[in-house]
Amino acid sequence: MNKGPISQFMAHHYRHFNAAAMVDAAKGYEAHLDAGGKMMVTLAGAMSTAELGISLAEMIREGKVDIISCTGANLEEDLMNLVAHSHYERVPEYRDLTAQQERELLDRGLNRVTDTCIPEEEAFRRLQGHIEAIWKDAEAKGERYFPHEYMYKMLLSGVLEQYYEIPPEHSWMLAAAERNLPIVVPGWEDSTMGNIFASYCIKGELQASTVKSGIEYMQWLAGWYTEESKTASIGFFQIGGGIAGDFPICVVPMLYQDLELEETPFWGYFCQISDSTTSYGSYSGAVPNEKITWGKLDADTPKFIVESDATIVAPLIFSWILGK
Repeated sequence: MNKGPISQFMAHHYRHFNAAAMVDAAKGYEAHLDAGGKMMVTLAGAMSTAELGISLAEMIREGKVDIISCTGANLEEDLMNLVAHSHYERVPEYRDLTAQQERELLDRGLNRVTDTCIPEEEAFRRLQGHIEAIWKDAEAKGERYFPHEYMYKMLLSGVLEQYYEIPPEHSWMLAAAERNLPIVVPGWEDSTMGNIFASYCIKGELQASTVKSGIEYMQWLAGWYTEESKTASIGFFQIGGGIAGDFPICVVPMLYQDLELEETPFWGYFCQISDSTTSYGSYSGAVPNEKITWGKLDADTPKFIVESDATIVAPLIFSWILGK
């Protein structure tokens, strides 16, 4: 593929240290796909609020991502940005806010994520009525779905189009829904929509079983990995740390250790973008070689770690892969 100006700039200037690691990781991702491999991308942190969708949606549309693991926050916050972008407020001086100023943001219905405030009324509540109707309709029919499947239903129904405030092509969730991209969302319960769903269960308006659980996600992922790895090597591109990465990477040792499916292949590529350190037993900061001892990666698996800010690094890597 002929490379565009962004990639040319990276190749010319990023020759050492984390910059070189980033280019190496991008080349490795590209080589993995060129060899017929598939790629899982995992999203931790607040990548949706950081508007990673601008580049990730294009990656999805171009077939450069085959499955996503994300936190419940990233699942919903892409939609919140889609329908309420003009109501967000940026607070560049967030480091200097007093406790009282933080309380004033709360009183105005603004929930802060670093330098960006999400508007509760326009974001959370604008989605709530529509997703509630879909949950209750499924329960009335005796149907059960995963959290992301309910989000897909809401997006594909068109009920949110009246609210769109960004170009739809910048929403990674919309791109994923249109492709019916596989997603796993471990720990969905700790997200805003998960909290809202739990409140309906506490009030007796819904049953917890209407939304499929994390264990069912793991069962589904085990089946997906087993089938897909028969014909393609599966890579693992991890943005940040936490459950979004920890959960899906464990499917490989579970398959061959716990289920005794000894022919299960290791992950065929691994990259993590993280600013976590290896101190204090941090899994998120562990170097890739530690994952060999846990049966997730093999000794010769291409392994990369970029110790930097994912909001800077991920769009650059995606630009390289897209040939920009």
